[in-house]
Amino acid sequence: MSAERTIPLQEERIPLAALAGIIATVTVFAVAQGLTYPLLSFILERQGTTPGLIGLSAAMTPLGFIISAPLVPAMALRLGGARLAILCSSMAAVALIAIGWTQEVWAWMPLRFLLGFFANPLYVISETWLISITPAARRGRIMGLYSSIVSGGFAIGPLSLGLVGTQGWPPFMIGITAFLFCGLTVLAVVPRLPKMPHEGEPTSVAGFFKLAPLLLFAVFSAAAFEQTVLSMFAVYGAAYGSGEERIASLITCFIAGNAVLQILLGRLAEQVGSGRTMLFCVLAALAGCLLLPLVFNSWLIWPLVVVWGGVSFGIYTQSLIQLAERFTGHALIAGNAAFAFAWGIGGIVGSPATGLTMQLVGHEGLPWSLGLLCCVLAVFLIAARVDKGS
Repeated sequence: MSAERTIPLQEERIPLAALAGIIATVTVFAVAQGLTYPLLSFILERQGTTPGLIGLSAAMTPLGFIISAPLVPAMALRLGGARLAILCSSMAAVALIAIGWTQEVWAWMPLRFLLGFFANPLYVISETWLISITPAARRGRIMGLYSSIVSGGFAIGPLSLGLVGTQGWPPFMIGITAFLFCGLTVLAVVPRLPKMPHEGEPTSVAGFFKLAPLLLFAVFSAAAFEQTVLSMFAVYGAAYGSGEERIASLITCFIAGNAVLQILLGRLAEQVGSGRTMLFCVLAALAGCLLLPLVFNSWLIWPLVVVWGGVSFGIYTQSLIQLAERFTGHALIAGNAAFAFAWGIGGIVGSPATGLTMQLVGHEGLPWSLGLLCCVLAVFLIAARVDKGS
């Protein structure tokens, strides 16, 4: 009999060691990823690099996500999930060492691409593992817990810079150590991890786009929304005369909403269904876009950005739940890889498109752009529900 502790649940059991190992692995990786974005931007700004070039450098990481996504299903099946995760975390550490060593914007372009290339498989594998071991009755809250903890990991990364600063090797050592610890965590729980699912017809990332285009558009929308707020909210706030400290605090509240509300939204999905919960998240995010200009200079902006952050990222959490509900086997691996591809596209497209809109129509182009995105997604979701007769 296995000595592994489990939680009985309606004749289904959750392997705690595997669950803790999977979530710890991707959370540590998220800390390292969350640290690199602001760290490298600060360094480039000190070097006098132009904003456009800083933005281009930052885009290399999501580009790595996009390019690696179609390769992940075949690599996971050939090497096994654990071997691929350990390899990717090790190579990500090597890439970050090279970034710290070079300190030059043009050398960082391919290195940041490699960082994204090696980071992406770990997220795909971790989410596939998590879905594989999660009972349907607890799927909503566990996927919500996963999203909350990963969001928290991304938030911890930038906060750690306040402790060690952005000069020299100390901040890089935090990221390098986190990447290596990630691989060691996977190694420690290998016996508890599920195998990569093999059942069903082999499915490519391109093939999955045909199976679930609306689900992938939802992931794209969540990514575009989050990256736009994180990158363009400072410009929006400055137009209202807000200081950097207030804007930074509002962005922190937005990220906090990402982390805090996912378990509640996951629980709601268990009660009323992930489809209805996703539509609720989209409509609530749209309401936030409409209210933002009205309450920006009042105290109501603080609870607004918390809820806004939670429901906008909740679109991704509900997408994960629906992926788990609808797909298994090869299609599940391909689906997680397609999610990473769609997230990378959203991350690259969202901020520049919103920036162009703000340049054309003024700072209110930010809520207008995000509101239009929510409107389009809401229309598609409602149309899909009508087609299904629900």
